[in-house]
Amino acid sequence: MSVIAQGFVGARLTEARKARGISATDLADLVGVSVQSISKYENDKQSPKLDVVHNFAAVLNFPRDYFLRPVQAPDERPIFWRARLSAPPIARDRAEVRLEWMKEIVDYLGSYFELPKLNVPRIDFSEDSLGSSDFVERVATDIREFWNIRSGPMPDTIEQLEANGILASRIHVRADKLDAFSQWSDRFNVPFVVLSRDKASACRQRFDVLHELVHIICHTNIPQRRLNDRAFYKAVEKQADQIASAILLPEADFMGELYAPSLDGFLTLKERWGTSVAAMIMRSKHLDLIDEDEARRLWINYNRRGWRTGEPLDGKLETEEPHLIRRSFELLMEEGVQSAAQIMKALPLPVADLEELADLEPGTLSGDVQSRAAPILKDEFRQDFNVVSLFGRKD
Repeated sequence: MSVIAQGFVGARLTEARKARGISATDLADLVGVSVQSISKYENDKQSPKLDVVHNFAAVLNFPRDYFLRPVQAPDERPIFWRARLSAPPIARDRAEVRLEWMKEIVDYLGSYFELPKLNVPRIDFSEDSLGSSDFVERVATDIREFWNIRSGPMPDTIEQLEANGILASRIHVRADKLDAFSQWSDRFNVPFVVLSRDKASACRQRFDVLHELVHIICHTNIPQRRLNDRAFYKAVEKQADQIASAILLPEADFMGELYAPSLDGFLTLKERWGTSVAAMIMRSKHLDLIDEDEARRLWINYNRRGWRTGEPLDGKLETEEPHLIRRSFELLMEEGVQSAAQIMKALPLPVADLEELADLEPGTLSGDVQSRAAPILKDEFRQDFNVVSLFGRKD
């Protein structure tokens, strides 16, 4: 006689299915139950048998305990999706589940650490500000001044977020039209930013970080019903783009270094400013350094050079990385407060997904980290010098 899985949480099955991009129909076929049964399980109208739960775990590659873990009430504030209007719903569903996982991770880490206090300016948004150049320049200036960012290029953008209490992560979104998303969580009173790992451009990621920062600071109180208006949402997205560009390229500093508003002129500034040529074209148009016809010619030549799929220096510039969540897990294990096994028991998520969200080296929690070859200093030099290992080894 089969045993019913006591404590099964239907919402976790929905999460797991969406996280894998699988429809209810496909899951039913894979597990060998009816679609109606999947619906009943997900809506807590019926509990599956234990062997069915084992099948769910195997097919979806989830720990069995995941399906027994209670869920928290979702935050009601809107999620701002980069390219929401063109990203496929299945990609947004997959990403939104990972946002909820990120909140569970932060909830767990909050038991052990005092994370940086939230320190962001609050700027009142009104619909009258849409299309206002003065608002764009003022907000960009206010943000830089609030965080005491000196003139010139913007420093590490993710580091700025984390130092000021905004939590960041990166995932493989596997959707060309979904570069980043963010939400202010009332549950934690903390904003979350999730970035795509699928883009190779460090400059594009810096722009995405600041675009989401603008949503957090300026747009978080906009009700979802207004964002459902397509024209309004596009106007809000455009404003976030313009303010992000103004943060990256302050008017006086940018104009003072730009010798000519040309593709080659922009390219000479790219490495120093950590900003794409595309963003400089848009910024130059916003500052009236070029008119509509000049901007059109620049975009035509930009496309002719093949830069739409990748600009020069994209492979040279180092991509910024989150550190706060990763270092928290590392400290737990280094100090012997929690082992990898204890972490996985407390957070029964798929190990690869947990490592990705935490920006941990693959295998950190599963014990499958491959050791790297390291040179060993000869004894005669050990006797004469106090050597610090570059590889973190202690002799």
